[in-house]
Amino acid sequence: MQAWVAGALAALDASGGAIRPYFRAGTLAEQKPDESPVTAADRKAEEVLRAALLAAFPECGIIGEEFPPHRPNQKYTWVIDPIDGTRAFITGRTTFCTLLGLLEDGAPVLGFIDQPITRERFWGGRGVAASFTGPFGGVMGTRQSVTLSGAEFSATAPEMFTPEQTTRLDRLKAAAKRIYWGGDAYAYGLLALGQIDVVAECSLKPWDWAALAPVVEAAGGVVTDWSGRALKLGITEGDVVASANAALHREALAALA
Repeated sequence: MQAWVAGALAALDASGGAIRPYFRAGTLAEQKPDESPVTAADRKAEEVLRAALLAAFPECGIIGEEFPPHRPNQKYTWVIDPIDGTRAFITGRTTFCTLLGLLEDGAPVLGFIDQPITRERFWGGRGVAASFTGPFGGVMGTRQSVTLSGAEFSATAPEMFTPEQTTRLDRLKAAAKRIYWGGDAYAYGLLALGQIDVVAECSLKPWDWAALAPVVEAAGGVVTDWSGRALKLGITEGDVVASANAALHREALAALA
């Protein structure tokens, strides 16, 4: 697994170098058919990541947000979101991230959450300890004793939820200590650092969630869909909930049920 880690870290170094010249540089955004924005930085970062990963791991498949998949049915497949939080990127916020996950038979086993401007990086996975590097303080490890009544809860935006999901989410919000909107994938890194305790979202694509579960779980947390099922390609429909510990996760699932 250490070879996977080394190759992924080198690829992320390269993609960060590709992204930084575009940040706060007046980069224009286009609208994709699903009405989400995309920039030249998204495309360039994914191109750099694909080239680095294929050079290091030619036997692997690749699934990315911006370009067609490459041999996606391989036993091991890299999943790329070059800029998760493009809206944050185009408005100069440093809460966007590059996400890189490794699937084994469709299940996430290794993940990286990379913030190329602040140079914070979170990673971990099966047999890989939860790790964090960056210029600010922080030690990987979720809050193991927190319960829902004392939990800091985060979600990206209220408009991502359907009316039925909003009703379920409102129960979780009411039971938690506080809610914060915004953050995209960066919130999951903060959960792994013990700063946030619950994140619940929906409408996520594989490139949105593949990197997250291994990082949070390596730090002591739990990540499933809203029904409590482990995340897996072809099964997960986009509803994801992450919690700092198993008991808290049971509380969160009960509120969402």
